[in-house]
This record gives sequence, structure tokens and C-alpha cells, in this order.
Amino acid sequence: MKFFASLVDRLMATTKTNEKIGALEEYFHNASDRDKVWVIALFTGRRPKRTISSTLLRVWCAEYCQLPLWLVEECYHTVGDLSETIALLIDAYYTPDTHPADHSLTHYIEAFHQVEKATEAERKQVMLQGWKELQTVTERFIFNKLLSGSFRIGVSQQLMVKALAKVTQLEPAVIAHRISGKWDPGKITFDELLNDAGSLADDSRPYPFYLAYPLEAEPESLGSIEDWQAEWKWDGIRGQLIKRNNEFFVWSRGEELMTDKFPEYDPICKLLPDGTVLDGEIIVANGNEPLPFSLMQKRIGRKNLSNKIMQEAPVSFFAYDLLELNFEDYRSRPLAERRLALEQVVKLVNHEKLQLSSVVTCATWQELRELREESRQHYAEGFMLKRKDSVYQTGRKRGDWWKWKLDPMTIDCVMIYAQKGSGRRSNLYTDYTFAVRDGDSLVPFAKAYSGLTDKEFAQVDAFVKRNAIEKFGPVRTVKPDLVFELAFEGIAESNRHKSGVAVRFPRIKRWRHDKKPDEINTLDDLRQLLELYGTN
Repeated sequence: MKFFASLVDRLMATTKTNEKIGALEEYFHNASDRDKVWVIALFTGRRPKRTISSTLLRVWCAEYCQLPLWLVEECYHTVGDLSETIALLIDAYYTPDTHPADHSLTHYIEAFHQVEKATEAERKQVMLQGWKELQTVTERFIFNKLLSGSFRIGVSQQLMVKALAKVTQLEPAVIAHRISGKWDPGKITFDELLNDAGSLADDSRPYPFYLAYPLEAEPESLGSIEDWQAEWKWDGIRGQLIKRNNEFFVWSRGEELMTDKFPEYDPICKLLPDGTVLDGEIIVANGNEPLPFSLMQKRIGRKNLSNKIMQEAPVSFFAYDLLELNFEDYRSRPLAERRLALEQVVKLVNHEKLQLSSVVTCATWQELRELREESRQHYAEGFMLKRKDSVYQTGRKRGDWWKWKLDPMTIDCVMIYAQKGSGRRSNLYTDYTFAVRDGDSLVPFAKAYSGLTDKEFAQVDAFVKRNAIEKFGPVRTVKPDLVFELAFEGIAESNRHKSGVAVRFPRIKRWRHDKKPDEINTLDDLRQLLELYGTN
């Protein structure tokens, strides 16, 4: 655990890519193979399930440090992260052993697994033993995060892949593919995970997704439009359909196996050629007619799908790339060749639940620019621009694939509530609730926590601390003086919000120092956007 804690400290202490890769490379050179597997799992989102509830963590921390529970709660509200709060309190109130144990990361994770179904007393003993043995704030912080099932770290999978490539001498694309899919870090070895036999043994394994950068320049900067393939940027869930050895799998971009969530795709499984992998978008649609993404909310998170839900929110798969055919990897072939093969596959399947994402043909960039303004009418976010000779790469790369999205909708609003953030922002008020005017009242309609600079967040934090009116747990009601321009991608009716609307992907566009609170937008302005672009 000491070695892993040292890695976490190094990763959190720098923003430089090369330093992060160097720290990861050193770790993978020197760590045990079992710990390597768990680190790969943790950094790709395969963290252990929660072993102990946050309530019990609070109570047992209070007992351990001999503090009243209310004081632990107050410390938590100040720090903003429970795992960090407990690690700091133990460091301040407990004298560690002079001869501590030096167990591995794997040792503690396996201990968590062993007490998943144990009694409360047995789980408490594992937790107390860990707090007693571990020596630093970082070690206990990691331990607490693993216990609560909330371990995350700000390191992209791409950086880890680059470090593993240097250690193993394998190509990054090969490694990215082999660590994808459904594998159990408790049962697979480091060699099995990264060698070819282990990869081929998992028929469900998806390919790493190729991601596009936003196009910030004018499209004319890309050269001739004839060299580019334009497609609608659909508003759905990016996914892959996989059929290998007559088994069928549906994966999301977040590497979540979602086969059971979309039973409508079962007929595609029977018709799709064996050894095929399609990249595309899971879209709420009637056949080839997309419907509002808000309907997808009726399905997301549900364990059981009723016939009523599937009728109200039917899904189709809009395919736009072919990654594998007849068990052959097609990613190194040019897009134009992959597209022709994809068209043949979709034609062969000939089922309404599998649609070919259409190519939009225009003679000039200006013509495409004008068509882009109609995106929301098609329930799209703009266009994807793909170079016709491009291969299918891994991760986010510049040059060959661009997303040319519509400008977001915007509303001027006022901040009315604030809450402290997490991680490096746990001491600052950085999570805000915003409201618009409705007559003489202010009506909340959105929350956002991104879009400001560090300096601006510090200024808002100082304002909140000076102008807090009421306290509700970690939330502070503040004087409604600060005006912000909020940007968002979509708007829909909502019975769950007092305003009657819900906005999608809200974020702060800018702090409007030039506007006063009585100049912000109104609820009628939101309803007008809802009428123009929203859904019910």
C-alpha cells in the first residue's frame, strides 16, 4: 500500500503529462504483478464494491478518535470529502504503531472482498485494523476510498496505456484493447490480461473508442469538403454491438456491459454475421426517426424494463463504423472502405432496429454550415467530420475526426445556493444552484460546478463565506447578487423541478460582472426555449 500511496501522491502533485507517465511507468516496473492488475482495474473504473456505508464510517471514526459525532460531521462539511476527513482526523488524534505492517494493495482489497457478506462487527474489525496499520494520510485516504467504493483518480486511461506500453513493449492500441471489456481483477494475472491468448479468450471484449476533438476553427481550414465525410452528431449513448461465436454483447463508451438493457437488439443478434463489431449510437427512435434524448431517461438506471417503457422509449442502433468483420480487425483500413463494408452489413441484417447513420452530402462548407443550423430539428447536436482516408484510432486524437457542434443555448441567471466541492476543491464553495426570475420570485432551474477559472472560484468562495444567509447541512443559501451566463445543450419539461424544466449538461459560460440581478432572464424565457427546442 505504501508503494501505491506514493504513486497517488506523485500523480496528484503534478499536472504535467510526462511526469504522470513517468510515475506510472516506474510503478509498473517495480510493483508486484497482483498489484499491477488491481491498479489497472482501479484506473479503468473497476473499483471494489462498497464494503461499509458512509454512515458507519462516520460513527466508527468518531469512536476511534474519541470525538463527538457532530464534530466529525462539521469537519466533513468543511473538508468536503468523507474519506479525506477521516484520514485527517486519524492522523491528528491517533498515535500509529511503532512497528506497522506493510501489506500490499492486493491484501487490503482481498480483505474487503472477504467481509462483503460478513457481520457488522467483522467489517468493523477489518476497518479498524487498516486504520491502525496504515501510517500516512494518503494511505488511509486510499483505504477509505476503497472501503466506500468511491476510489477515483484524475488520470486518463490513455496515460496509463502509454506507461504500460513502455514497460511491456506492446503497442498502445493493443494494450487499450486488451484491458477493455469484462474481466475480473481478482481472477486474472498480469500476463493473462496483456497477452494475446487472454484477449482472444474474451469474446465480449470491445475495442477502445475513437474520440473526436471539438472543431474550434472554421471548417474551411480543413481543406476541400470532398476529402471529408459529414454525419449528424446524434444525441444518444455511444456504443458497440459485438457478435462473436454466436454470443451478442452491447457495450457503452464507458465500458459498461448493457446487453440486458436493450432487449430490442436481440433480433439483430440473430441476423448479424458472426465475428462483427459495429460502432454507433444507441438512440431513442422510431425506426430511422430519432426521438428526444430525454426519453432515454425513462430507461437509464432501471433494473427491469416493462413493455410500457419500451413502447414509450423505443431504441434503435445507428451504426456509423465497422471495426471487425469475419473476426478480422478492420480499424487499420481507411474510413471509405469501412463505410462500404458497413453499408453491406446493415443491408444484410435488414432490421429496423439497426439503422445506417446517414452521410450528409454538401457541395460547399457554407452549405453544410447552413444545414448545421437545423441540427436540433433532427435531434442532433451538429455534425461529425471524418477524413475519408482515416483509420480508426484509439482515444482522443487530433486531425482526422472533429465534432462540429451547435453553439449551446444560454441563459443569464443568479446564484442562490452554494456547496463545497470535492477533491482539490473540497475547501472551496464550487457547486452552485442557479435561478431565473418569475415575477418577484427566484426559481431554481439548474446546478453547475464547472466553467470558472481557479481565481474566479476563489472569488466566489469568498463571496459565499461573506454572504451566506442560511445553512442546510453542507448547502449555503447566499445573497442573490452574482450573475452568471449558463450554457446547456438541451432543455425538456420536468415534473421533478420547481421551474418545470430540466436542462442538459449545464456549465458556467462566464461570470456576468456587467449585469445586475434584476437583469437576468425569466422563467418565461426558459419556457420560450422549451417551446422552440425542447421536448415534453
